[in-house]
Amino acid sequence: ANEHGVEVRLWVDDLAAFAHLCPEIDVAHDRQRLGGVDIWRWRQPFPEAIAPADVVIEAFACQLPESYVDAMARRESKPHWINLEYLSAEDWVAGCHGLPSPHPQLPLTKHFFIPGFDSQSGGLLREQDVLARHASFDAADWWGAHGGASIEGTLSVSLFAYENRAVSELLAAWREEVQPIRCLVTESRILTSVSAAMGEPLAAGDRRLNGRLDLQVLPFMRQEAYDDLLAACDLNFVRGEDSLVRAIWAGKPFVWHIYPQDDDAHRIKLDAFLDRYCTGLSAAASEVLRSFWHAWNAATATAAHWQAYAIHLPEIAAQTRKFRDRLAQLPDLAKTLANFCSAPV
Repeated sequence: ANEHGVEVRLWVDDLAAFAHLCPEIDVAHDRQRLGGVDIWRWRQPFPEAIAPADVVIEAFACQLPESYVDAMARRESKPHWINLEYLSAEDWVAGCHGLPSPHPQLPLTKHFFIPGFDSQSGGLLREQDVLARHASFDAADWWGAHGGASIEGTLSVSLFAYENRAVSELLAAWREEVQPIRCLVTESRILTSVSAAMGEPLAAGDRRLNGRLDLQVLPFMRQEAYDDLLAACDLNFVRGEDSLVRAIWAGKPFVWHIYPQDDDAHRIKLDAFLDRYCTGLSAAASEVLRSFWHAWNAATATAAHWQAYAIHLPEIAAQTRKFRDRLAQLPDLAKTLANFCSAPV
């Protein structure tokens, strides 16, 4: 809406969840407009008298209502129908991105659009000003507004992850570190594991000093505020897809907790990303990074995993900046979508 001048209607089935990311949302309203985007509640049954859009993006296998697909088929000028897939660094993306999928009965064709990490994919979400915002970010000012400046030499860490019993080992290691560690835990599923490790229930606003560890719990935050948190910290633990991409643009070392799938299918996705991220690292740094990431995802990370990884943090930090800069040369996901849908169906 802001960068491509298009009218956007976003259908959301859970406004209460959406309001955590965008507090201006009024969960009582079925229709509202924010940031140049019309936001409509997706109710069941789906409204019948909705005119189909010129571009219809079916995000993450949400499956369009049959009535809407029928209305798309009745349009004289058929809409662009996009199946926006999950992010992947796997090799198969190059052969599947952009492929058509004709409807078996109706005169409609859906195209697969796959976010990814090279020019043969749809690219990554990246606002035009995100890198400039990170470049001008004032870390000292941010820390002054969030509990005071860290002690010189402190390693600042943000922790956003799924439940993970290995966090107990990690926090124990941080308590005994030579270097002071300030850990900012975001209000998320990992907080249950952190509370168990600390031996008490923790909530947003709590702060605990334990050995060399200074642990602070932050409330759930909107994306712009989360970007600032990533920029302020020296190391970011992230989860899922969106926070991974935000961590890349922040240009700071990160540890990815990938969404677990049946039969360990997520391990293949994790290794595909690691193959790209580690290109250019020394063999020693690549080995300890892969080992720590896999141990964190398997909930088997130990103090030894952390200590081996931490030794190589300066090299990993430099590599992360290079990785970000390479990806920033590619078209972003919104632009590739807009370009793809500007051609006639």
